[in-house]
Amino acid sequence: MNYEQQLIDIVRQSPRLMTVLETCRAAHLPDWRIVSGAVYGTVFNYLTGRNPDYGIKDYDVAYFDTDKSYDAEDVWIKKIAAALPGDLRDLVEVRNQARVHLWFKDKFGCEYAPLTHTDEGLERYLCFAHAVAIRLEDDDSISIAAPFGLDDIFNMVMRPNPKRGQTENRIAKVNSTVERWNEIKVVGMV
Repeated sequence: MNYEQQLIDIVRQSPRLMTVLETCRAAHLPDWRIVSGAVYGTVFNYLTGRNPDYGIKDYDVAYFDTDKSYDAEDVWIKKIAAALPGDLRDLVEVRNQARVHLWFKDKFGCEYAPLTHTDEGLERYLCFAHAVAIRLEDDDSISIAAPFGLDDIFNMVMRPNPKRGQTENRIAKVNSTVERWNEIKVVGMV
């Protein structure tokens, strides 16, 4: 079985992740994906025999809307929250990728060029294993975006993305991930 099919099968075994996927699809968010820890954490849990929800701090939903106002983003945040079951409401973070460049430098200490679509942002994630995103399509298939492939996520390797640049939270994020999944191999991070 190839990694893409294996990822799809793993995602389908996570009831909470599937609930978030179904909720986002039903809301008709523009150009959306579930990204980051909800994806790599679910894979790491499968690979290590843990519960599918173990260590997953939140479910990041990235979408792209040319309306960069916070008010427009807040409409989507509230719409998704209202559609989620109560136990997931505080765990789902909905963010417009068209707005990231507006706040990134203040939060992480370096410049961030504007994005033109959601998947473009994956090329700037901290590690290759983090740069994997999924979406539940209208035909119930799960599409995957992974600009650096799936080798690192399935080999539990955290390798720095040279396109990301240095950010103040880099070491803390790596350490937080390793604390939850001590089987991870960290490569090239200083």
